[in-house]
This record gives sequence, structure tokens and C-alpha cells, in this order.
Amino acid sequence: MKELGQKLYQTRPLQCWQKAKELRQKSYQRYHGARERGAIVSLGSGEAPMSMLAGLGEYVHLAGEPYGASIGNDPAFAQACTEAVEARGFARDLCSYMRNYWGSMFTDRFYFGGPMPKPHFCFQTHICDSHAKWYQLVSEYYGVPYYSIELPIYPEKENKELRRDYLLAQLHEAIPWMESVTGKTYDDELLIRAVENEYRALSTWGEICLLNRNIPAPLDQKTMLSLYSLSVYQRGEKALADFYEELRDEVRARVADGIAALPTERCRILDDSQPLWPFLQLYRFLEKYGAVAVGSLYTFSLMANYDFNPDGSWKAKASLEERGMNLRTRDDALRLLTELYLERPMNTCCMNQEEKSRVMAMLFREWRCDGVMIHLNRGCELTCSGAMENRLALQKEGIPVAVFEGNMADKREVDQRLVLDRLETFLVSLGLTPLE
Repeated sequence: MKELGQKLYQTRPLQCWQKAKELRQKSYQRYHGARERGAIVSLGSGEAPMSMLAGLGEYVHLAGEPYGASIGNDPAFAQACTEAVEARGFARDLCSYMRNYWGSMFTDRFYFGGPMPKPHFCFQTHICDSHAKWYQLVSEYYGVPYYSIELPIYPEKENKELRRDYLLAQLHEAIPWMESVTGKTYDDELLIRAVENEYRALSTWGEICLLNRNIPAPLDQKTMLSLYSLSVYQRGEKALADFYEELRDEVRARVADGIAALPTERCRILDDSQPLWPFLQLYRFLEKYGAVAVGSLYTFSLMANYDFNPDGSWKAKASLEERGMNLRTRDDALRLLTELYLERPMNTCCMNQEEKSRVMAMLFREWRCDGVMIHLNRGCELTCSGAMENRLALQKEGIPVAVFEGNMADKREVDQRLVLDRLETFLVSLGLTPLE
């Protein structure tokens, strides 16, 4: 930890922050009148291989998770949505993103203004039970076709070729299905350009996350949550890939100049999975003690790809040019997408708690952290499964861990006082006191 009384680090706002806000705003604005413009409207998860939709021409894909998170950041809107879902007999312990989304659909209130966009079809991946059923209900509600791709997430590294071939076959089969339900002829060249953009965006976000190993951290978790989410709904677009490269260059400059996200940084905390969107103020509470959350497995790897060192640590992913890859065919593009989805660290950790514990311990060391905080998230059973086993594994390695309960997008299950009490006790145990 940084010693008390040490000179404060310099800080300054991100120069490209306004551009990030504009990208997000434009992304949601384009849903208005999309069908009237002739664009294909798809509903599905942020994990869906949305770059494939580019082959249909202009499209918009409403990714459910960031949309549910946006609602979760507005507790009044979120409560209206979840109550509309529960009034129809659905259980309260279902995915809170899904409940926010369904409630927005049932009430026909699009969070960014106007009615919910009506889809041509639903395009989804199956990585957890909520994902599988989420858009089955949506497709039935709107009476539109539904295509689901099963991501063969396997806890071990065996059967890699089998899993690759299985996923690749599903991607190939999706294209004639999309042509049949839309009546459009698929353009492979548009697919190739979108996959190249997705590769560039996810690789560049990985570089940005690696830069946050620096002391002081150039970015904090609260900022990174806003920045990473851009890739969840527009990662196949050139504008996003270009923006991430601009952001990476700015973060590099911040590292070179010693610019800190928190000028009083003296303690570095590794976060866990989805945050408490109704209570992001907890990150400001950390700052009162000079503690900065430098990121999490979630923000580092849900929408990022890396190459791997022999010891399992991460390094920047080589560009397509560095790899000597030139995408020429549909199969080339889909094979690259298959690689991106099967090798993404967040996906490989979801079903294997031993692997997740190993990765979290690696992140703790590589990002030079002083403690870990784990969110027992009632809103997502997948990312929270095995969390207490992760806690024990980290503690066995001598890593301090704080645990708090909550829900990523339902304020009714967030006891703010209890969360802060847990974190305050944890920070004091690390030897910290509030700064003047």
C-alpha cells in the first residue's frame, strides 16, 4: 500500500469520456424507427455473436444484459419492471437483468424513450439457464422466430477441437436460417469486416485492462464499467474499434505521465463480478479510504481477449496482421469468432470454480492488489456460483477477501448500510483509516 503522507498523484478527466457517452447514446437512439429505415431488428444477449448480423446489412441488436443494467441504475424504473414480471407469476430469484428486460417488454416502455423495439427475430446464445429461457419468452411474446446457439463451455482444456467444431457448425447453420426468416441475401464481405472490427475491439480492450496494472491505476472500476459495456452492444462496428484504440492511446499516455484515477491511491482492490448498479456509490466509499477498485474478472474478460503466457497470466493479443491472418471467406470469419468465444477467460471460468480461483489469484498478483471483494449476487446465479469456494481458495493463498450480499439490478435486495459496514470493516483490517 501507498504510505500515508506520500505526495498525491496527479489526476485529470478522460479526454475521450464525452465521445464514449455519445457512442452509448447513439447506440440506443438508433432503435427508434429502425424497422421503418429497413434495418433488421434483433433481440438477444450481449454474448450473442452479433457480428454475424452484419451480413444482413443495417441491423440493430438490443443486448439484454447492458439494457437490464441501465434499468437497474434507475431504481424506480427497475422496480416497476420487476413488479410487472412478478405480477405475472415469475419468481423473484430469476436473473435480475432478465426481469428488468421482461418488465420493460410487458409494459412496452423502452428505457431510452418510446415503446420497446419490435424484433424481426431473437438471436441468442445459451451459456446459462436464464439465457436459454429469456428469449424463448420474448420470441413467444412477439410471435417471432428464435435462434439459440449453445456455447460449449467446458471446464477442462480437453476436447478443444470437438468444442470448436460444434460451435462452428452452429454459426454456419445460423446464416441460412437468418436468410430464410428475413428474405435477405447474406453478404460475406460485411461479415468479414464486422468480425475484424470485433477482434480489434476486444483485443484493444484487453490492452487497456492490462495497462491498469500500473501504479497508480489510470482507470478505476466505476469508469471501466461504463467503458467496457460499449462492446457488449456494438463490438462489430468500426466506430467502437476506433474508439477503443483512441482510449488505449490515452490510457498509455496517462501511465507515462503518472496520471491516476484516484490521486490518493494507497490501496488497490480487485472487484468480482457484476456490480451493484443501484448502488455504485460504494466505489466512492472506497475512495474515502484511499482505496481504488482497479477492475474485476468481469470487466477484464467478459468482452476482452488475450494471449496467454506459459504461467497462465495474460498478455496483449496479437493483431491479425501480426498473426499473418487475412480473412477471405465466411468460414475464415466464423472460425475466428469461434476462437474468440471459446478462449475468453470469463467463459472458461464460469463452469470451473478451481479455474476461477486460479485466475482471480493471478489477477490479484498481476494487478498488484491489496484485497479482493466478492459480491454474493442474488441477481445472477451463474457468476455467483462457487463464490464462497473462491473466497476460501484465495484466503488459503493469504489474500484478504471481503464478501457482501446484494443484487446487481434489484434495489430491494441491496442493504446499503450493511454493504458499507462490511467494506468499512475490511478496509480497517487492511490498516486503512478515512482520509481527511
